[in-house]
Amino acid sequence: MEVESYFALSQSAQYYECGFDCDNAIVLKTPESKFFFTDMRYVLEAKQNVIKGVEVVDSAELCTSLAKAIKKLNLTTLGFDSLEVSLDFYHSLCAHLGKLGAKCELVAMPNFHQHLRVCKSESQIALIRQSQKLNKKAFKKFADFLSCAIVDKKPLSEQNLHFYASTFLSMNGKYELSFNPIIGINATGAKPHALPSAEITLNKNDLLLFDAGIKFKHYCSDMTRTARVGKNMDFSKEQKFKNKKQQKIYDIVRKAQENAITKARVGMKAKEIDSLARKCIESAGYGEFFVHSTGHGIGLDIHELPRISARSEMVIEEGMVFSIEPGIYLGDEFGVRIEDLVVMRNGVAEVL
Repeated sequence: MEVESYFALSQSAQYYECGFDCDNAIVLKTPESKFFFTDMRYVLEAKQNVIKGVEVVDSAELCTSLAKAIKKLNLTTLGFDSLEVSLDFYHSLCAHLGKLGAKCELVAMPNFHQHLRVCKSESQIALIRQSQKLNKKAFKKFADFLSCAIVDKKPLSEQNLHFYASTFLSMNGKYELSFNPIIGINATGAKPHALPSAEITLNKNDLLLFDAGIKFKHYCSDMTRTARVGKNMDFSKEQKFKNKKQQKIYDIVRKAQENAITKARVGMKAKEIDSLARKCIESAGYGEFFVHSTGHGIGLDIHELPRISARSEMVIEEGMVFSIEPGIYLGDEFGVRIEDLVVMRNGVAEVL
């Protein structure tokens, strides 16, 4: 069931609709109007920053104010994201509507707002591109730092590396991070979302997996590289490992990633793009070690639609932006993942 009016709680939805977000607000959108309900801590900033046409409502009880607005606007159907609205909030809103005598059907629309945002405009693509450009600069600075650390024989644990990487990514606090960076040395890299250890330290010729991103004007970036540690190291995709098995696995993952990027087309189902990467890894005999999906959409959230997974039936369209990030994870040995962001433009995948 499609509805014209809806409310949203997530900060990404708030920003998309109103140009401002905070940690306690509700957006109500109808065909004729938009309302931003928040409390007195954020009202002044909201009024200064929301886009034209948004009415800011100061409220100590957001759910009550939302119900009153629904009654006043005589709304008969109202959509909401059932993945973000708690059962308690839903029951509370129903109770308030009942007390007011408002007859409005609340329509559950799982993840509806990400569906609204799934195809990016040129201005949004430009922001993601700039975010990724800044991200790549931070990767380079981090690689230079690691090179110097190896030359100077400076002892650095994964936790130390996590701290320094976060500093480079944020550019000393100028930018927020898209997510908590992932840093894995050798066997730690075999855990796709590894936590940094205080006990594992960096050494020459180690395999290092680094996954990170920043936010530029609210839009996220994301990139993963796997590299050999040493003097003059870098995070390019041209990596040469001393260990022959590491080199073999790296080459398989790189081939899988490049195959998916080169052959992805508008009109494919997302699961077909997943298959482009997955079949390369399966044919090499490592299918059981590719334990996650090939990619995910990105924008105001680090994980958006489309999901590039083996089960996703979503059809790929122009303007969709998503990651291509196959990986192979070998238990207590090491893991390899390579990730880039692409935008579907003129029917094909363009790397951002």
